[in-house]
Amino acid sequence: MNASREPVGRSDAERRARIDLAACHRLAARFGFSEGIDNHMTMLVPGHSERFYLAPFGLLWSEVKASDLLELDFSGTVVAGRGLVEDTALYIHLSVHRLMPQARCVLHTHMPHATALGMLEDPRLDMAAQNAIGFHDDIAYVDYQGLALDYAEGERLARALGSKSVLMLRNHGVLVTAGSAAQAFERLYFLERACQAQVLALSTGRKLRIVAEAVVQATVAQFRAGDKVGGQDRTELHFAALKRLLDRSEADYAS
Repeated sequence: MNASREPVGRSDAERRARIDLAACHRLAARFGFSEGIDNHMTMLVPGHSERFYLAPFGLLWSEVKASDLLELDFSGTVVAGRGLVEDTALYIHLSVHRLMPQARCVLHTHMPHATALGMLEDPRLDMAAQNAIGFHDDIAYVDYQGLALDYAEGERLARALGSKSVLMLRNHGVLVTAGSAAQAFERLYFLERACQAQVLALSTGRKLRIVAEAVVQATVAQFRAGDKVGGQDRTELHFAALKRLLDRSEADYAS
């Protein structure tokens, strides 16, 4: 699909959302989460429950800018912007946004360590490290059934995700959802770090030491109680710091 519609006037909230989603693309590329021009990151347009942002297909994530983002509605029609729309972006992301309105931001990557873990006979993220505990009871797993080339496949993935924020696509990659770009990227970043640690530990050939369930539960409670520092949200502080990193070397992401 090739779109050629021009964007109309944007609110401050829309401009901020575009900048945040562009930042997700740039940061994912910087941390090695991208794969050529494939995979997609989307976000609902502020003030709209049936319209979302999507980068035009053909751009590297390292070159996505806020102004590049297309706006699509839930019929798959481009209502603003110019560029190509790749089919799986519609079939996966549109389906997840439509069936899970709480998933305002949806990030799909083939980042290496999470993908490697999903290739194992047992793909579970074990409660063997602090970062992993942050995902306790928040990961769903779904078997691979080929390319997502129709809405039925996207709907299958959305149903598999259920009430979790993370879907491990076995033999494929990951899907991370959240209520904001900051929250979604936080989950994506720490998921890859947790998977990296587990893959590295397993590479020694030695047995993982699993944290006792009582300690896991206590740590989960600590995570929830410690989500703010000085009244400020940890996730937002992290995302702001990451955007400052971009501001110093590739500030055009916000243009």
